[in-house]
Amino acid sequence: MTEQSTSTTKEKKSPAQDIKEWLVILVFAALGAWLCNSFLLMNTEVPTGSMADTIPKPSRIISSRVHYWSADPKRGDVVLFDPPFEEEYYYVKRVIGLPGETVTIRDGLVYINGSPQPLEEPYLAETPRGSFGPYTVPEGCYFVMGDNRNHSNDSRYWDVKYVPRENIYAKALFVYWPRISLIR
Repeated sequence: MTEQSTSTTKEKKSPAQDIKEWLVILVFAALGAWLCNSFLLMNTEVPTGSMADTIPKPSRIISSRVHYWSADPKRGDVVLFDPPFEEEYYYVKRVIGLPGETVTIRDGLVYINGSPQPLEEPYLAETPRGSFGPYTVPEGCYFVMGDNRNHSNDSRYWDVKYVPRENIYAKALFVYWPRISLIR
C-alpha cells in the first residue's frame, strides 16, 4: 500500500486582489452597521440636561428599536421619539402617563388617576417643583417628562401635550459616553 501525499501550493495574490477582498469586507461591514442602526438599534446624542442624572449632559446612548415591535411603552420607560410638534431632533424622556390615564402634578409630585399616593420616582435627582394638570392622556398617546423636572421641556409645557404611539421609536438601554451606565 502506498501512501498518497497531498500538497497544496499557496497561490500568490496580486495587490489588486487584496484590495478587492478588503473592499468587499468593508462594504459588508458598513451594510451590516447601517442595517443594525436602521432597524435594530439607535445610536443617539443627548445634548441637553433634561434627563440628568439618568443621562448626563452631553451623552451618547444606545436604544433598542426592536423593543416596541411587540409591546407598548410602559410607565417608567425612557423612550426616543419625535415630539408632537415640528422639531429636527429626537427627544428622550420618561413615560409617565399611559393611554386613558389622568396625570396631575401637585407640588412637584405626580398622581395618576386621582390616587392619594404620588408616583414613586427614585430616578429624580432633585425635588421637583410646580403644579400642573390634570391631563387626560388620549388613547394611543403618552405623557412624558424629563428626569430633571425643574429644567425639562416636556409634556407639561407643550401646546400638544401627548406623544402619539407611532412617534415612539425606541427604548433607551444604556449610556456609553462619557461613562457607561444602564438606563433604568
